[in-house]
Amino acid sequence: MPHNTDGQGPISLGAGANMHTAQVDHKQALSGVVAIPVTPFDTRNRVDKAAYQGVLRRMLDEGVRTVTPGGNTGEFYSLDESERRLVVELTVAETAASGVSAHIVAGVGHDLATAVRQARHARAAGAQLVMVHQPVHPYLSDEGWVTYHRSVAEAVPELGVVPYVRDPLLPARSLGRLGELCPNVVGVKYAVPDAARFAAVARDAGLERFVWVAGLAELYAPAYWAMGATGFTSGLVNVAPRLSLELLTALRDGNTGAAMTLWERIRPFEELRAQRRSADNVAVVKEALAQLGHCRSNVRPPSHPLDEARRQQVRDAVADWKVS
Repeated sequence: MPHNTDGQGPISLGAGANMHTAQVDHKQALSGVVAIPVTPFDTRNRVDKAAYQGVLRRMLDEGVRTVTPGGNTGEFYSLDESERRLVVELTVAETAASGVSAHIVAGVGHDLATAVRQARHARAAGAQLVMVHQPVHPYLSDEGWVTYHRSVAEAVPELGVVPYVRDPLLPARSLGRLGELCPNVVGVKYAVPDAARFAAVARDAGLERFVWVAGLAELYAPAYWAMGATGFTSGLVNVAPRLSLELLTALRDGNTGAAMTLWERIRPFEELRAQRRSADNVAVVKEALAQLGHCRSNVRPPSHPLDEARRQQVRDAVADWKVS
């Protein structure tokens, strides 16, 4: 049984935690809103388990059914390995306790041995998929990229695997080759801010072979949807789950007018997150949650809390959302 990392004993994962991955439609899990929960910290800068569970339960109660603990909005790179394990375990436990059927896509990454170890832990904890963060290395070859992801996928053949692509130079043939080698690589989270590039890569790698997830959230979701994406990631969903789900419904219905009306409501908030090369991406989300009373606003370096002027911009951006 997985354990807490603070000496307080095991986390109970509930009856749903041992669900066989074979019973999960991985592609269905990725075709929708893929929520990336924040990782709240307490006054001692430790993971605030109660606040995390509260943020997650709020999303589940509103209808979110796919969650990625350990994503970038969850400050994956500022967590140590025990904390990354903890947020996966908390997500499995809270999802089971909620009584809803939800999919857990655990974020994994860093050096290859760590990524494999994290993927195996995610499998043992009860996750159904893993999202592999873009490898961080100054010398990244296309062939090495395939080998890295293949090694993770082959370590957990029962799980669905989703590469997180942020490199605009990664060729479609690398994704296509990975798909040929690893049948459990079921989707791609594509996060290059270029809809035309996305359309070309998706078609060259296999538009039908993978589920294509717009990895730049609501701001790019309509453009990517038009080019073949069937899901999008979201950090906004921490703050206003209904807005994200309403945008999904409009996109699925082909209701461009409704989708763009929602997009305009969301845009000021998402543009705050995207400014200065996304320097305040997480801080904006946590500040909104703090204003609503759901968690503290503190983030870990190299991120930084917002100044008063930007806190007011967050307040203004969410003023008409009627969230609580």
